[in-house]
Amino acid sequence: MDKCTFCGRSRKETGILIQGLSGYICDSCVEQAQQIIKEEIYHAPKKTLQKHKLLKPVQIFEFLNQYVIGQENAKRSLSVAVYNHYKRIFQKDTKNDVEIEKSNIILVGETGTGKTLLARTIAKMLDVPFTIVDATVLTEAGYVGEDVESLLSRLLQVANYDVKRAEMGIVFIDEIDKIARKGDNPSITRDVSGEGVQQALLKLLEGSVVNVPPQGGRKHPEQHFIEVDTKNILFICGGAFEGIQKKISHRLNTLVVGYRSSHNKEQIDRDNLMQYIAPQDLRAYGLIPEIIGRLPLLTYLQPLDRSALRQILTEPKNAITKQYIKLFKMDGIDLTFDENSLEFVVDKAIEFKLGARGLRSICENIMLDAMFDAPTSKSKTLNISLEYCQHKINKTTLIRLQAAV
Repeated sequence: MDKCTFCGRSRKETGILIQGLSGYICDSCVEQAQQIIKEEIYHAPKKTLQKHKLLKPVQIFEFLNQYVIGQENAKRSLSVAVYNHYKRIFQKDTKNDVEIEKSNIILVGETGTGKTLLARTIAKMLDVPFTIVDATVLTEAGYVGEDVESLLSRLLQVANYDVKRAEMGIVFIDEIDKIARKGDNPSITRDVSGEGVQQALLKLLEGSVVNVPPQGGRKHPEQHFIEVDTKNILFICGGAFEGIQKKISHRLNTLVVGYRSSHNKEQIDRDNLMQYIAPQDLRAYGLIPEIIGRLPLLTYLQPLDRSALRQILTEPKNAITKQYIKLFKMDGIDLTFDENSLEFVVDKAIEFKLGARGLRSICENIMLDAMFDAPTSKSKTLNISLEYCQHKINKTTLIRLQAAV
């Protein structure tokens, strides 16, 4: 009589009986085995980051230079912060009275200046779990959206549910400005995606043991949780903070008494107020003081000028033109760009106020017809001239943007 080799149940007592080479296994035993495997994966000790793999700040900075144009201040700050964070983890002298605290980072800059690119580039270099999460989906517990613990679910998934390895990872929280407090008096209305989320983030940023749902989503009593200690997880926050220049300008103009006030005003660069950003500006924007205190390293990203946009087109390892050249090379076509055509793309990006992200959009509109014909074309060379770019741009809907700007 056929029966399960593991539990001894007969075929009639089980839903499904799977036959192997020398025995059988029922569906109940399969489910139990799967649960055991999951628990072993969650808690089994595995290889963690080795100290010799961690690069020095200068090496990290040089690596970032290969992918990110400009933003020297942000790259230096990020390099030092990442190095110090893991140096703190690997410290051997734990008996000393001096306890090194981690320094989470907040990156402030206009959209398209490279905040997310910096985070992704760090991920390429470090041999640690790394994830990018969006703060806009977070709400207070009990409301439609996601709990803050779901940020760590992504990190666990990247680490293949190796808890020890995940506890040394990096989390980049994008759009942190979208959870700013919506009003000066929080008691008037329920701010479910603003100050409440900031309060919930405090325990993650400072360091505590958090119950994380392994698959993300809302918490349920019957769900299996994984305990994650955030003490050694580095949090990098990024946000555009649209309109914060007004807060900075207001603060810089408050000094109206004294003979040095007019002298100080003359030295202020009105075209780039972001370089004067201070923690009090973040507080005026809507971040609570507690969360600002847990993001001690504040750095800014410069707005991209014409020279930086031109470099982005050709110089980084993943430059836009290099990507197109490789794509056409796969079809056996040698692609070249005239200097005037590249200048034209930069001019349009500035004219339409699209920034670095706009470079890709403009290039896609220019190259669309060429990429459509390339696989069936008999020609082995293609040159993108200024006249070609002007003709393609005028044909596309991008020209409509000009009237709206």
